[in-house]
Amino acid sequence: MTAELTRGQNHPLPGARLEIRVSAGTPVVAGATLGDEDGTVHGVAQVAHPGAPTLPGLEVSRQAAADHRLAVDLDAVPDAVHRVSVLLALPTGGRGPARFGAVAAPFVAVTGLDGAEVASYTITGLEAESAVVALELYRRQGAWKVRAVGQGYAGGLAELFADQQLPQAHQLAGSIHEAVASGLARSVPAPPAAAPAHRPDQGTAPRTGTGGSVPPASSPYDSQGAPGSGPGPQGPGAPGQHGAQQPYPGGPGEPATAGQPAEPGGDGPIDYSHPRRQTAAPPPPPPAAPPAEPGRPARPVAGDATGWSMEERLYNQVWGMFEDLARTTAAYRSAVDFADSRMEKELDQVLSDPRNRIGGQGDAAREAARARHGELVAQAREVLDRDVAQLVAEAEVVEPALPAAFARWDNPVWHAYRVPMEIPMALRLGDLHLPEADRIRIPMLIRLPLERGLWIDSGRSASLDGSFADSHEMRRLGLETAVAHAARLLAVYPPGEFTVHVIDPAGSGAQALAPLVHSGVLAAPPAQGAAGATEVLSRLTERVDLVQMALRGGAPDALPPGLDTSHQLLIVNDFPHGFDDRAVNQLRYLADEGPAVGVHLMMVADREESSGFGPLLDPLWRSLLRLTPVAEDHLADPWVGHAWTYEPPLVPPGSQVLQQVLAQVAAARRSWDR
Repeated sequence: MTAELTRGQNHPLPGARLEIRVSAGTPVVAGATLGDEDGTVHGVAQVAHPGAPTLPGLEVSRQAAADHRLAVDLDAVPDAVHRVSVLLALPTGGRGPARFGAVAAPFVAVTGLDGAEVASYTITGLEAESAVVALELYRRQGAWKVRAVGQGYAGGLAELFADQQLPQAHQLAGSIHEAVASGLARSVPAPPAAAPAHRPDQGTAPRTGTGGSVPPASSPYDSQGAPGSGPGPQGPGAPGQHGAQQPYPGGPGEPATAGQPAEPGGDGPIDYSHPRRQTAAPPPPPPAAPPAEPGRPARPVAGDATGWSMEERLYNQVWGMFEDLARTTAAYRSAVDFADSRMEKELDQVLSDPRNRIGGQGDAAREAARARHGELVAQAREVLDRDVAQLVAEAEVVEPALPAAFARWDNPVWHAYRVPMEIPMALRLGDLHLPEADRIRIPMLIRLPLERGLWIDSGRSASLDGSFADSHEMRRLGLETAVAHAARLLAVYPPGEFTVHVIDPAGSGAQALAPLVHSGVLAAPPAQGAAGATEVLSRLTERVDLVQMALRGGAPDALPPGLDTSHQLLIVNDFPHGFDDRAVNQLRYLADEGPAVGVHLMMVADREESSGFGPLLDPLWRSLLRLTPVAEDHLADPWVGHAWTYEPPLVPPGSQVLQQVLAQVAAARRSWDR
């Protein structure tokens, strides 16, 4: 298992050829220095940076980017070198952040060439620093080790190099930043080629918003700090995974989860293409609807985006709707901020003259400033309402046309449900909306297969109407939400290709779990007590180990007979009650390693109660996508800075649709098992 280091900790390195992977929430410059036993760097020739990326045994990236891979061959490092220091710095002179305290904590991992993670380190505690020594690879009695350093420098690269006694510290720091600024280092790598690009407008439903070209969007992160799968996740783009990460992975809204994950142990980048999707240019969208009357917007059409199938077109259309709502809302907020600042400036000018502080002239100036402010806000609101109205009209056309995997539980498509023979490209995990446009809900779609597990937070939370649910009610709602998610996953997979396990240590979730238990879709009755939890966790951990070994050994057919090779979902209720440290480590292992080999985790727990495990639990929390059983604005979209309100996909009160769907799934499983 991976050694998760804290500052100052070290860990032995198993081999000489390594890869150092860096993930940051903003483009950073990555480099490395070669030092002697005292850590002294004797010249610029011992510094690898974007302008001079290659040294003996060391190669760094030529670009400033949010993700880096540094290649290291310790056998090729000169004998006089005893320390290899990996450094990160924020580019200067741009529009990006000037200090690490303003961005997410950078994450650094040391891996073997087979992709197996040896050690990792999350660099926390940075504030005013703009450069940091992240890791140090050092010789000790003929063997190499890695140490988590995390030493930051407010003076940037110049101060960092000076601390390593480099004579030309300031000149080298300047040349590195010049190289980055002049284009020797490209900023932020382009999104994966197979990820859906910004949807081209087709005339039948012109996109609203601010106009202009749209940069690749990042998927909204969990505002509690869950990193994208950096999809990862996954990774709305917003409802989707635009480029870096998304509110849901790989689809409109979470950490990036688009498409088929890379094979464990592979050296190449993750393949985000759909496993059965052709790679040639997709066909054009279907014929456009008749043109609208002059002066009126074009009539929206379901499936007017590009794609090889109607499913893919609808997925891309939902993604485009998410982008448009994000853009037009950002434009409205910007316009309101401008109106506020302009009014404040005008009022300051009026009050700066003592003669205007009293009397009719000052009152008139103040009224004029407020009137201009009202006009600007009204104009911005008019544009927002126009754009939202067009998106509402498009949603009214798109929602009824969605396939079951994309549809709400109240969509009539579920009444015609039949167990599918192929896995869909995405799954709906709920809805997203913004307070300025409460009339429209954007489906939150996450790409399949899942790349991150889920944490259904059953902690005390305020609902949209301001009411509070007690802890008992929240636990019940949390487990009901988990059951609804599990039922969707079972419904969209072919028979026999998805298996669900449940751990309910105290048996407190019997009522909420009844639809899964009574329908017979579970692999076994919910495991209870410490012994039951241990048995399930051990079995799934062993499955992950066996599949990983088979894949890394190039013998996927050499698995033991009788091993269930279907995708596995483990629902854990009422965590951490009934779990010891060993069980927590097994859960962390399943969350980290399981998705790549088809084992997925769904936790139902109150994070505040779980915090008693301290740092032991933090990696588990960060690796899962946080969802809530009630509407809550906790999904952060780094693309435009919105906090999206998430609404879970609840079954309508009194509806039997979930039981009917599970009954069909159970019947199909029994038929498949014969």
